[in-house]
This record gives sequence, structure tokens and C-alpha cells, in this order.
Amino acid sequence: MIQFREYKQLSQDTLDTIMRRAEIDISDLLPLAQGIIDRVRQEGDSAVVDYTRQFDAEKFEASELRATPEDFVAARQALQPEIIEAIEKAYANIHDFHAEQMPESMWFTEIRPGIMAGEKVTPVASAALYVPRRKGSFPSVMLMLATPAKVAGVPRLVVATPPTPNGKADDATLVAAEICGIDEVYVVGGIQAIAALAYGTETIPKVNKIIGPGSGYVTAAKRLLFGTVDVGLPAGPSESIILADEHVDPRLAALDLLVEAEHGMDSAATLVTHSREVAERVRDILPEYIAELPEWRREFVENVLSNYGGIIITGSLDESIAFVNQYAPEHLEVLTEDPFITLNKIKNAGEILLGPMTPIPTANYCLGLNAILPTGGFAKTFSSVSVMDFLKRTGVGYLSREGYESLQNTTAVLADYEGFPAHAMAIRKRNEILGL
Repeated sequence: MIQFREYKQLSQDTLDTIMRRAEIDISDLLPLAQGIIDRVRQEGDSAVVDYTRQFDAEKFEASELRATPEDFVAARQALQPEIIEAIEKAYANIHDFHAEQMPESMWFTEIRPGIMAGEKVTPVASAALYVPRRKGSFPSVMLMLATPAKVAGVPRLVVATPPTPNGKADDATLVAAEICGIDEVYVVGGIQAIAALAYGTETIPKVNKIIGPGSGYVTAAKRLLFGTVDVGLPAGPSESIILADEHVDPRLAALDLLVEAEHGMDSAATLVTHSREVAERVRDILPEYIAELPEWRREFVENVLSNYGGIIITGSLDESIAFVNQYAPEHLEVLTEDPFITLNKIKNAGEILLGPMTPIPTANYCLGLNAILPTGGFAKTFSSVSVMDFLKRTGVGYLSREGYESLQNTTAVLADYEGFPAHAMAIRKRNEILGL
């Protein structure tokens, strides 16, 4: 049953449930995660191999922890040329978009005469990109993580990705890594991968940052290891809002409502519109489209549209927009008469896609935008993955004699007021030493 709700009739409890989506409660996973983390920290590769055998590939060997050059060759040979061509074309667009994000490597401005302040921008020293596999093959995730990291100039980039049942990395993920210029790929996933990357093992290097989406187990490991390693953007179950007015073709709205819904049982996909006619037409069309999906994806969609997603009817376009801003969706598709006017009113979304020719799937793969986005309402404070995730800014200052003299008294007065005598002494005695 597709949820069909009137916004003004929603109880606060129902609205809270919609806003929370399928928020992962990982508290039950934390004890398991802590045990695995502790063992990996103590035993290194042997623990990683043991857990990999338990969870992913029964006959996995320590020699398979890192993908070999032969694995890359075999992966390219196993893929159809059209798949490789698609990955290369997507990479080109993603690369060009992220290249435009790069800031100046250093800048200065004169705040006042003799007072210079600026920033030096440098990449993080090392980063690991986590590319999931359990629900399928995701070369697009590889592209979305590796491209901005390479553009940012991270000196050491590694990939962790779970093995297939035969103990090898996914073919398309390896090819995408190679296209991005990465050859250090570790065939390990889950809690054991995050722990190995945080602490290092005999084979897997310790890194400064781990970024990439993953299961609840991966999320639990990241939560426990926060502070030991930078765990990056909070990326959970997929979610979308299709924002429509009375001018939309209901067939397009119905099609795009299914996109994020097919990701999994815990996804959320919602049509928000003030047009009852559009809402009813979409509701009537959906069963036909759903019936065309494979059974296992159909099950996902039916669960999502009957639980965390569905159709919400508001009283006006402005009320629909207010709902969107409160929800802060990962993906927002704007199907209104003038999407650029609507754009001005949107405050919170991981990405905003304008008009019927800009569907979510194209943005997910090859438009150029990064598709690793904040979920669960975090779009209110977080941004999509970008080159900025792999860069750090360092403030740089310089005072000439004139600049120093203009600030010495201000510095000493504030130091005295805040009760830091050494701060004040560093100024007053400096004046004596320098003869000021």
C-alpha cells in the first residue's frame, strides 16, 4: 500500500517518523563492533582475514588482502567495453566539475596597513576510500570518492572494498579505481576494514581519514573510531524528495519516485505536491511501473513507499517547500513550472536537480555533481563530498613593525581582561626587547 497523506492532518508522531526516516539505530551493533575493532588492533592481518572469511568469502587468504596488478588486468578484460566507456565518460564529467572546486593554494589580504592574513591550503596526507559491495557493484561510488581526492592531490590514497564470494574485488570497482589513478586497493570490508585503516595492520596502512558510505556495521565502527581517525561525512540510507506542482507530468514524477526507493528496505522516497490531481495520478501510475521491476527490487520499493516514503499533499507550493527545508533530503528533484524560481527558496538539500531533464539517476552517475551526500537531515549542516573533504586550511599571518605596533595595546588589554598574564607579558617584554 502506497502511503497517501495529507500534510495538515499528520500527527506530530507521524511527522517525526517521516523526518527520522529509517534512522539506523546502531546501538545494538556497538558491542560487536568494539570486539572486532579490539581484535583487529591486537592481531592485525590474521583477525582481518578471519572476519573476512566469516562475513564475505569463506576461502579468503591473507595473500588476497591487496588487489594485484593481475587482478586489475583481469577486471578490465571481464567488463564489456560499453561499461568501461561509460565509466570513463562519467569520470571525465566528475573530474571537470571537481577541478572547478579547487581553491587557491595560498592567499593573503591586507587587513590593515602592515597586517597580513591569509590561508595555505594543503591536502590531507593520506585517505582511505570505502566502496561498499554487499547490495551490488558500485563503480559510481568509486568515481565519486576517488576523483575529488585525486584532484585535491592527496599523496597517498587507498581503497577498501569487500570481496565477492570468490575473494576478489569487484571488477567494475577495480576498473574505476584504475581510471582514477589508484592502484592500492584492499579487498576487505565491514567493521574489520574500518579498524584496519584506523590502526594499521601488517598489510593495510593506517590513514588519516576514511570516507565513503557503508552498512550499519560500518557506521558503528566509524562512531567508535571517531577521534582515532577522521571518519568523514555521515552517509546513511538513500533518500529523495520529488517536489512537484500542478504542471508536472505525473508519469515523470512516478518514475523518479522509484529511483531512491529501490536502494533498500531502509530507503525513503517521497512525492511532495500541493496538487491533488497530480498526487492521485502518481498513485494510480505507480503500481504499473513497480510491476516492471525485478522481484527483489520490487520488494524494496513497496516497503519504502508504504513506510518511510509515499505521497504527501500540502496546501500550497510554499508549504511544500517549507516541508522540504525541514526534511533536508539527500536528493531533491524540482519538477515545478519554473524550477529556478523554486531554487531560490530551497535552503536544505544534499543536491538540487532542476527540471524534467535532470533526473536523479543521471546525477548519481555522470552529470558531474558528487553523489555521496548527507542523509538523515544532515543536509542542514553538511555538504556533499568534494575536494574540500580532502583539503585542510591553515591560517597564515604576518605583521610588519607598523602592523605590530598598531595591535600591541589591543592584544595586551584583551590578555589582561581574560586573565592570561603570559600572553600580556609576551607583548610588553617584547616591546622592551625590540626597543618599541
